This record gives sequence, C-alpha cells and structure tokens, in this order.
Amino acid sequence: MLRDIQRELHDGGMRGCVLVRDLHTGEELGIEPDTQLPSASLVKVPLALATAERIRRGELDGATVLDVQPGRITTPGPTGLSRFRHPARIAIDDLLYLSTCVSDGTAADALFELTPPTQVTDILQEFGLRGFTIRHGMRELSDTPAERFDAAQAHLAHALAIDAGTSGRGHRVPQLDTTRASTGSARAYVELLQALWTPSKIPAEVAARVRDLMAHNLLRHRLAPDFSSDATTWSSKTGTLLNLRHEIGVVEHSDGQAFAIAVLTESIVPASTQPGADALMSQAARRLRDHLRQL
Repeated sequence: MLRDIQRELHDGGMRGCVLVRDLHTGEELGIEPDTQLPSASLVKVPLALATAERIRRGELDGATVLDVQPGRITTPGPTGLSRFRHPARIAIDDLLYLSTCVSDGTAADALFELTPPTQVTDILQEFGLRGFTIRHGMRELSDTPAERFDAAQAHLAHALAIDAGTSGRGHRVPQLDTTRASTGSARAYVELLQALWTPSKIPAEVAARVRDLMAHNLLRHRLAPDFSSDATTWSSKTGTLLNLRHEIGVVEHSDGQAFAIAVLTESIVPASTQPGADALMSQAARRLRDHLRQL
C-alpha cells in the first residue's frame, strides 16, 4: 500500500513525506516521515504555541495593542495584514488569530518580534519537541522568485524551485535551502500534534488554545475535503511556498478515535495552481487513516 501511494504521488507530480498516527494506540504509517523540508507557514503553529505559553507565564499580555505596519503585498497568496495598505492597531490575541487561522505573514512577523525564532525553538525544546529548526520570520517568504515575475511567468519561478536544488537539499533559493530555511519533518509535526491533543509537558490551557486556533483555520482546500463531515472535527494548518504544499492536522471522530496527520510535499510540475495535487495529498492521507482506523 505504501509503495502504491508513493507511486501515485509521483505519477501526480509530487514527492511526498507523509505520516499518519493513531493518537490513542500510537500505531502509525508513513512515507519518508523523517525527511526535513522547509516548513513555510507550518511554522506558525510552533509560533502560536510559544506565544500562548508566554501569555500563560505572564511574559506577554494578550490584550496589549501593537502598531503594525502594512505588508502592502500585491502578489497572489498572502492574506490579512500582509495585504493592508495602511497601519493598524491590533491586540496580541488578535494577531495570534490572524497568524494561525488566516495564515497572515505580517501578523506572524509581529509575533516573531515579540518571541524571536530562537526563543520559539527554546520553548519547543522545553516541551520535549525536537526535529524543528526555526531560523527566520515570514517576511523572507515574500521575497522569492515568484514575486519577481508577473502572473503569466509564474511557471518560471516554479521551474527554478524544482530544478535548482542539490542532492543534499541545498538550494539556490534560500527559502528552499534546508540549511538556511526554517525546517521540520512529517514526524516532528505529528509529535507536535500529539503533544497538543494528548497529555504532555504543554500546559493544558495552552494546548487547548492552539487546538482552538487550528480548529478555526480558514484555509481548508487540501486535506479538509477528505476529513470533514458531520461525524468528524478537522483542525489543521497549511503551508505553501513556491513548489511546496504542506498540511498538518488532527481528525477527531465522533466515536472517540483521533488521528494526527502530516503531509509535506514538493511538486515537480512548474505550475502555481494544481488542484489535482491538493486532492492527491488528501487521498493519500485518507488511505493511511482508513487503514489505521480498521486495525
């Protein structure tokens, strides 16, 4: 089955790193789950965790209002403050919502100014979470070849992303170079999800807050179609950068079963819009979930 799924992903123009874990039994199935890939916007989940923990400790006050400069980004993709044209005054609690639920990069950068990448990493390690490298904020992700071509030439940026890498996962595009970008593996993200959904070193109130943010994620075009129903709850976060398409999440069934899912992919097709790739990611994850659910 794993070979079949891996072949289907490849035939669909993707290299995939996938891990699905039953949160109650610990049983899991995966494809290259330990491969490190650039995290893109998935890093906003560790950022949310670190911010919520600092609020719990009293180091930050969620009601504190910050003056945030507009992102003024006009290329397709960015959301929220990243597209604002004028300054805004927003509370930390609301920046946390925008960063996690709307995947607003400018809101995330405002939070990174309060809790820098090294401190986010330190908090993860305090909770026993390894396998992450957080090196920069989100501003770097809006300065890629994609922003230097117009929409009709987007394929050129994707061709560069696909072809300019090295066998050691270095890359001419720094945001795709695993020695310079923020990175994580499917396993690292599943470990994070398990720590948020089951008893762990993360304080219960902090875990509950991050779960609630992920439950209200508005970007639901990848895995959600195969995991959303009246009998399930799907909580998730997506990540997108050039040819990278990621999603992590937890599906909770009404019968009490729950599964953590991480799908991290690299497209080998030079196109920015690939709904078929999103569907294939979802189908692969669902097949693994269905197999574990039947055990």
